[in-house]
Amino acid sequence: MIDEQTGKQRHSSFWRELPILLGVAILVAVLVRAFVLQTFYIPSPSMEHTLNIWDRVLVNKLVYDFREPRRGEIVVFKAPSDWRGRDGEDFIKRIIGVGGDHVMCCDDQQRIKINGQSLDEPYIFKDDAGNQDPAADEPFDIVVPEGRLWVMGDHRSESGDSLEHWEQTQQIDAATIKADSIVGRAFTIFWPVGRATWLSVPEQFDSIPDAPPAK
Repeated sequence: MIDEQTGKQRHSSFWRELPILLGVAILVAVLVRAFVLQTFYIPSPSMEHTLNIWDRVLVNKLVYDFREPRRGEIVVFKAPSDWRGRDGEDFIKRIIGVGGDHVMCCDDQQRIKINGQSLDEPYIFKDDAGNQDPAADEPFDIVVPEGRLWVMGDHRSESGDSLEHWEQTQQIDAATIKADSIVGRAFTIFWPVGRATWLSVPEQFDSIPDAPPAK
């Protein structure tokens, strides 16, 4: 039999400790959001159909504290001021080239080439009739500066990305983003539930060679 006085003490202790427990839970949630994980929603068609409008993704904010960004990864970043529009300052794109990479378009099959290797891109947007966006709407030939990234949307014709800003300015710094502007790597779609999936790096990037050392 539980002593009535002991039961009252436990009940009273629970209510005294509850604010502390709630405070700890809130603090942990704030710290996780600030330093480890954050959710973002997709406001535009620039990554269709890898990411659709209103999809929600989970972003790992810690990963690039331990290694450099890699080709093929989908990243959220603070966009340069001249990239921004009504969708705010947080952009999401796929990394195509990293510092030192020679990126050009196109080969005889209209594919992007990175460091001399052609890249098949099965994730590029297709419409309902199966028509796929071109890898690029204009030829280009650039070398990504060290510490910067060449990023592109999977829906090429609807993406304000490195290619668009290269075409507008012909300035490589204006067309690339700083690696340290990255907020984190988007690694999963978690909502809507029917579209939940991991955002892994396509295997086609495995064959891309590293850039030759700078002379």
